[in-house]
Amino acid sequence: MAAAPPPSVPACGDLPAAVSAFADAFVDFAVSGIFFPTSSPASASPSSPPPSPTTPTTFLPSPSRLVAIGDLHGDLPKSLSALRLAGLVPPASTAPDSSPSASASASTTSWAAGPTLAVQLGDILDRGGDELRLLYLLRRLALSAESRGGALLPILGNHEVMNVSGDFRFATPQGFQEFSAWAGWYRAGLAIKRRCGDHLDPQPTNPFLGVPKSFPGVKPEFWDGMRSRLAALRPDGPIARRFLADLPTVLVVGDSVFVHGGLLEANVEYGLERINAEVSEWIRGEGGDNARAPEYVRGRDAVVWLRRFSDGFDCDCQRLEGVLGMIPGAKRMVMGHTIQTVGINAVCGAQAVRVDVGLSRGCGNGLPEVLEINGGGADVRVITTPPSEAWMYRKQEAEKAAAAVKEKKGEVKDGLALLVRESHGLKEVEAKA
Repeated sequence: MAAAPPPSVPACGDLPAAVSAFADAFVDFAVSGIFFPTSSPASASPSSPPPSPTTPTTFLPSPSRLVAIGDLHGDLPKSLSALRLAGLVPPASTAPDSSPSASASASTTSWAAGPTLAVQLGDILDRGGDELRLLYLLRRLALSAESRGGALLPILGNHEVMNVSGDFRFATPQGFQEFSAWAGWYRAGLAIKRRCGDHLDPQPTNPFLGVPKSFPGVKPEFWDGMRSRLAALRPDGPIARRFLADLPTVLVVGDSVFVHGGLLEANVEYGLERINAEVSEWIRGEGGDNARAPEYVRGRDAVVWLRRFSDGFDCDCQRLEGVLGMIPGAKRMVMGHTIQTVGINAVCGAQAVRVDVGLSRGCGNGLPEVLEINGGGADVRVITTPPSEAWMYRKQEAEKAAAAVKEKKGEVKDGLALLVRESHGLKEVEAKA
């Protein structure tokens, strides 16, 4: 009697798309605790060409409700407080999040604001330990918003540009640890995909190839974090390509211009769409892994660095009016970048609106506030943290003051200064946010 044939076992060649999707979902959840919706089987066909790069949005019509949120700087709990304050996610069931253990959940990745369009003014990275979790949260929330008729659009800040350029002066030890953990899970995902051998198309690439393994002058315990961060965020790095490359540098919504630092006449003459496209191409690595950032995102007067209209109350209003006059229909410039200790405010007849409240505990620990624009720009107001919640943040002021005294005495160091050996003489790094 002939032996029964062995049961049919699917070969990896029959399942490359499924294996790749599983590996990606595995890494996403391990890093962020978030699952992303998957494409339909038809769109995931291995014979399908890779999707074309997405060109960042530059101009959008006025929505029924427009919201702006300032710099987040790696602080997930405080960022969630701002999202709730704006009504973008469901209210918390408890008091405001004040613990790093507060994390993304089904409720915090579920859009609750209908057709609202929300703009986040950049600087998601640096100064905190929740940078990757914030990138994942904002992208997942943006997908939820799109499915419910709304939109969440972060723009690029100077700290995103710095990190893609390999400038980690304001990264924290917790931030390096988060990227080290990401690297471990990403390597595990690559190992899963490589079990498919030559069946995967395109073949997975190793972003760690060519990245240094040691960094003279930096404490060895941070080398893995430095290497992981470089691999993830350099041009065409997996985090840069996935979460940053399609973000605009400048966004015009109705009569409001959103930009992290500010715009000057030369920027408008060069072309806002052109700036967005060229910065996106640089982040995607189209100029090479070591290409320098475009000139208009580098230097004091760059669009992500400018402070002419956000620093203090004695601004060059005539020049601002001229810049806005070059953009059809523009009535106001909404900016982040410069911390406003008095909260969200406006100068120059409300043509310059400044929304960076120093939200992050790594950069001011300010009370969450958001800007709301209704009626196609006719009704502009600030939503502030209610007194019933504000005490949760104010009770930390004494601790902040004590920490500031220690820092002044040289007992506490910030950013990259924490990582450099004392023998090299670098005790602190001073720069504005």
